[in-house]
Amino acid sequence: MRKEKMIEMVMHQTDSNLTAEQIAGQVEAACNKYSLALLQTYNYHEIVETKGFPIQRKVFVYNICQAKTASMMLTSNPEFSTFMPCTLAVYEVNNKTVLSTMNMEIMLEAVKSNKELYNQASNLFKSFTQMMDELAAGK
Repeated sequence: MRKEKMIEMVMHQTDSNLTAEQIAGQVEAACNKYSLALLQTYNYHEIVETKGFPIQRKVFVYNICQAKTASMMLTSNPEFSTFMPCTLAVYEVNNKTVLSTMNMEIMLEAVKSNKELYNQASNLFKSFTQMMDELAAGK
């Protein structure tokens, strides 16, 4: 399988003409708007530089949580903890900025028999991708 096809399958990505810094400056407000908790922010380009490995692009990574959905998921499927919290990456590549997260639709198939959890998690993913689209558009 081609690398691009594999990435397309497992990732949800949105492109933006804004800079990574412009988007980074809006993530916290966007999380608040969607009632999501911003748990942690990583400026990876700075982190790896302090370790002696500078890179030429900006890479911001955010750990984001919705406690109700997390509680439901961890109660019924603790093995999903390796995919939690939700991660949003914002990085520059080929003169554009990409917002990226895991494609939760693939994983949600595993919990489809639990209708309440499936609906809750599906709504979370829908809100998360809507937030990404708004961030990419500068809204």
